[in-house]
Amino acid sequence: MDKNYQPKDVEEPIYKMWEDGGYFKPTDNPKAKTFSILLPPPNANADLHAGHAMYVIEDIMIRYHRMLGDASLWLAGADHAGFETQFVYEKHLAKKGMSRFDFDRETLYKDIWAFVHENRGKMENQLRRLGFSLDWSRNIFTLDPSVVTTVYASFKRLFDEGLVYRTNRLVNYCTKDGTGFSDLEVLYVERNDPMYYLKYGPFTIATARPETKFKDTALAVNPKDKRYKKYIGQTMEIMGLLGPIKMTIIPDPEVDPKFGTGIMKVTPAHDPHDFELGKKFNLPVTPIIDFRGKMDFSWFLSQKNIDPKYKSRAENYHGKKVAIARQLMVEDLKADGLIIKIDEQYTHRVGTCWKCGTAVEPLPLEQWYVKVAPLAAKAKDSIKKKTVTFVPKRFEKAALMWLKNFHDWNISRQNVWGIRIPAWRCLNCIQTNLTNPTNITNNTNENWIVTDGKTPQTCVTCGGTNLEQDTDTFDTWFSSGQWPFATLQATSPEDYKRFYPTSVMETGYDILPWWVCRMLMLGTYLTDDVPFKTVYLHGLVRDAKGQKMSKSKGNVINPLEMIEKYGADAIRMALVFGTGAGNDQALSEDKIRSMRNFANKLWNIGRFILMNFDQTKTPIPFYSPTSHSSLTSPNDKRILSELNMLTAKVTKQMETYRFSDASLSIYEFAWHRLADVHLEKNKERFKNGDVQALAVLRHVFLTILKLLHPFMPFVTEHLWNELPKKTKTPLIISPWPTITK
Repeated sequence: MDKNYQPKDVEEPIYKMWEDGGYFKPTDNPKAKTFSILLPPPNANADLHAGHAMYVIEDIMIRYHRMLGDASLWLAGADHAGFETQFVYEKHLAKKGMSRFDFDRETLYKDIWAFVHENRGKMENQLRRLGFSLDWSRNIFTLDPSVVTTVYASFKRLFDEGLVYRTNRLVNYCTKDGTGFSDLEVLYVERNDPMYYLKYGPFTIATARPETKFKDTALAVNPKDKRYKKYIGQTMEIMGLLGPIKMTIIPDPEVDPKFGTGIMKVTPAHDPHDFELGKKFNLPVTPIIDFRGKMDFSWFLSQKNIDPKYKSRAENYHGKKVAIARQLMVEDLKADGLIIKIDEQYTHRVGTCWKCGTAVEPLPLEQWYVKVAPLAAKAKDSIKKKTVTFVPKRFEKAALMWLKNFHDWNISRQNVWGIRIPAWRCLNCIQTNLTNPTNITNNTNENWIVTDGKTPQTCVTCGGTNLEQDTDTFDTWFSSGQWPFATLQATSPEDYKRFYPTSVMETGYDILPWWVCRMLMLGTYLTDDVPFKTVYLHGLVRDAKGQKMSKSKGNVINPLEMIEKYGADAIRMALVFGTGAGNDQALSEDKIRSMRNFANKLWNIGRFILMNFDQTKTPIPFYSPTSHSSLTSPNDKRILSELNMLTAKVTKQMETYRFSDASLSIYEFAWHRLADVHLEKNKERFKNGDVQALAVLRHVFLTILKLLHPFMPFVTEHLWNELPKKTKTPLIISPWPTITK
């Protein structure tokens, strides 16, 4: 063995040996217990980051169960990541001076496909660099036809059973990225904006958004507010920037009398609360902001005999971005004497796009929604009955809270990249309904033909063939929410029968509502079983000071760079060591370096054993429990007794998902009990070629390598191969150690 451990020299050949040997595949033994985990599919569009390195928790579990002899499946996969991938690709296009609008739909899709698959290969090789023992023979992509077929079938079933519906309501729309989002994908940030106090007829109202006043349809007051009670039901003439308009004062118990002046303008097209209020009072929903985030005054400019003053203003506002138009309007409001005062320090929470940071616009749009309540009920029931359990247990309460408070889920996205929604509408019927309003019903589902992916040939209503498919794609979370059963059904019916429900779903706690709860909802409803039996949630990886990693802060730890410097085992061990389930951790280069030092310590112990074996002319017998009674050294008996206790302790810690404790137990024993104490106490015995001492030492060290293998697979496998032993079986499939007597 070389004097120093060089991870670069051993990691790639060892991984190739594992993969070529088929050791990542589950055993075919029909009597073996099953253990299955599905890799939370990383985005196929980019490199791995420190958070992805936390897949080490899954690798620890899968390697442990593989050594137990279980039929262990860790299914590899990648996510097309619809909106996020298109966002990344658009940045790629922008560097070339292009945008998505330069391409037709089909061309753009093909170009993104090529871009993704070029990057997907890099990402998967990075997973290999970290030593993850994934079953690559079953590798799945969320856009594989077999997965798409399952997603289509699920959508159709939900539609047929009344759990998917299409309706027109306000969506969280990012005008920069050109798509709507579900409520969970809106990032709320605290912001200071001016609060404008405007004259509205005999009233003064306070608003941070004067630009929406052109589509105000009413004024709302709390019915208990004595200041305004007498006005409820009255219609007032309000002078505006484009002339006088009439508005009725309506009651709304949710108006806070202490906020502003206690009277609120109602804009159903641009505020979710106002939208619901508008439905109650039959108010029109007419937007003033378009889907590009620009002011739209075409409705006003199309009118005849407009006052030149007002026409000039409308032309000035028309087509302007909201922020620019707002300033123009404020100046005109001042000129008309309609601004009472401006509070420059109004602090409020603003919904923004989670990806680009643009303030989302609530805009009316027809979308597909999942009726959440019936699905959530089955998911909650599975948690309450302990059919699915959580590690740590505290997240069980959080999951129940989310499932209780979910709104109906908007699953439509205005992206090209993704699974296109299998729904068509008949253009002939639409035209007929427009010319005959009596044909129109409130059930928008009636206007759509939903299939399991097959293109319909004729309209079921009129028999026409003039059909048009919905241009939207599914929210990525809708397809990945079916990941457990969609993947196993895709690999083979036998896999689904054998490995579903999966044993553990391991992921970060930050996507508990986004993904875990949705998998529970869709899985329990569509398969009549839970998608997984245990949910293990790890914390976030932060920098050495506990701050979130970001490129702008310059505090990002790139796992691939750390592998180059210290080896994969070092970063793997650093991510687990000293960090319990569900807790954030501060990852530093110093911690990774210390784990590299531990790998070197193991290497030195291995070299020490081999050197002493080489110097001993007498053959060293293999220690076995049957020879325990013949041991004469109390030191040997003591270290074997301590090894038994270590094996029992680590096994229990592995079974109870206390991987940090297990890593600490092995670390302490190897470095301190074995190296610092036992090797020092018995140095002369080893030097003198004491056969019994060397046999016991080898047995102890080989057992440590077994216990440590799930955590540090490369250095342990290499040392296992170097040391003389009874078997030629690779460490990866060697049996987990048992207690000897």
